[in-house]
Amino acid sequence: MGISPWQLLILLVIVVLLFGTKRLRNMGSDLGNAVKGFKKSMNDEADDKDSKDKKKESLQDKEQHDDSDTSGKS
Repeated sequence: MGISPWQLLILLVIVVLLFGTKRLRNMGSDLGNAVKGFKKSMNDEADDKDSKDKKKESLQDKEQHDDSDTSGKS
């Protein structure tokens, strides 16, 4: 019940006839660039989240260190 190789070949021929190889190549490269941009932005967002978490942890450590210094002086 799936798509046979012949049906895929016929579909490919129709698409090439409708759009042409140059336009298909341009669409493919545009799609590839869009996927790369999406992946890059997702990685940047994850890196930003990690850096914010590290900053938050360092601030908490600093506050705990400062609290222990002030409690020792009393």
